[in-house]
Amino acid sequence: MNKKKLPMRNGVGVVILNSENKVFVAKRKDNPIDKWQMPQGGVDAGENYLAAMKRELFEETSIKNVKILREIEGFFEYELPENLVGIIWKGKFRGQKQKWFITKFLGKETEINLNTKNPEFIEWKWVPPEKLPGLIVDFKKDLYLALLKKIKDFTG
Repeated sequence: MNKKKLPMRNGVGVVILNSENKVFVAKRKDNPIDKWQMPQGGVDAGENYLAAMKRELFEETSIKNVKILREIEGFFEYELPENLVGIIWKGKFRGQKQKWFITKFLGKETEINLNTKNPEFIEWKWVPPEKLPGLIVDFKKDLYLALLKKIKDFTG
């Protein structure tokens, strides 16, 4: 499969900060080794980025009570490693181009429920932002390092 000919998937991601400015991360059901990520997902046809972010956040975590602090300017991209191209997203994309949002969680932790209609995660936790690059799969590390610079505006 020629990876370079495949397009990037249009996606969104969300940084969720709690009252202590820790970041929400979850462990993927399909990759239960000790790798964690922030909620993210695809944009449906005709959907704007904000609506996609809210939908994905709810579908993955049941979270609704967030305040949007910032829509981060520009886009963040990652490419899939060769061994995953053709497997993930039915082989239609080589990676993802994402619009990211920084939010503050306003709800109670009892709102967080990973046992959703189509569960993607098996476990969640709050972590200090600086821990993010060490928790993510290697092919998303540069994206998370770039996001970390944007999160610092809100976490000091």
